[in-house]
Amino acid sequence: MSMDDHREQYTMPFERDGFLILENHLEETTVEQILRIWRADPTLAEDVKENSNFKGEEGVGTRLAYRPRLGEDAYGALARSARIIEPMEHIFDSSIQHYYTLNMQKDPGTGGWEYHQDYGYHYKEFFYPDFVSVMVALDPATRDNGCLRVVRGSHRLGRLEHEPFGSQKIANRERVALALEEMEEVHCEMSAGSVLYFHGNILHGSNANLGNTSRWCLIFSYVPSTNRWVLPQASQLTSIDMLDDAALAASLTAHEELLSKGA
Repeated sequence: MSMDDHREQYTMPFERDGFLILENHLEETTVEQILRIWRADPTLAEDVKENSNFKGEEGVGTRLAYRPRLGEDAYGALARSARIIEPMEHIFDSSIQHYYTLNMQKDPGTGGWEYHQDYGYHYKEFFYPDFVSVMVALDPATRDNGCLRVVRGSHRLGRLEHEPFGSQKIANRERVALALEEMEEVHCEMSAGSVLYFHGNILHGSNANLGNTSRWCLIFSYVPSTNRWVLPQASQLTSIDMLDDAALAASLTAHEELLSKGA
């Protein structure tokens, strides 16, 4: 595929809309294997915490595991995979660094997120808003189970003011209301194996899972190497040595075999 083809496929829609969905980007067998590993992984189970992102509402805690560094495991392997990294390299015309990983367990009866921008959380760390989050759908994402909602084009608003709300920070409600009057709200429904890339300044959130199916996903956060870290240390950032499909498959199998031995 030529550079012009890559620009049309990845860069133009991302720059225009602030997000990009690649449907069925991962093989079904890869998704199934990651889910098997996740459900059997005692280390990950210990890391899961519950956020309460909606004040005054019960039953909408958000279960997630925050991991600030890439591990030598299935999740770290996927974060390094060429399938995930290459589209970002075309979008930013830069090598990519990993910032953190979230394992999101959105089971029925658990909650979502108020509208916010990821750069609203992280502008103190990075000089530019060149920040991208990558959501890998391991279960189908639907309106019923609380798929991600984005406001198309809202990344062009720049960083909005944020304030604490429950366990999260939320974007200024008046500005969000104006954005929803002016711009299209998009429900990012995706099949398992689809991948969503979204800009650090795009407004996004999700409803509680009111359906009867789980919506588990991985979220990887990255910055291009051209962005500048403005705090004293940047020890959390990890440069990426990409894995091809064969290396990814080998890493997943190694992790699964380790778990089967009770390690």
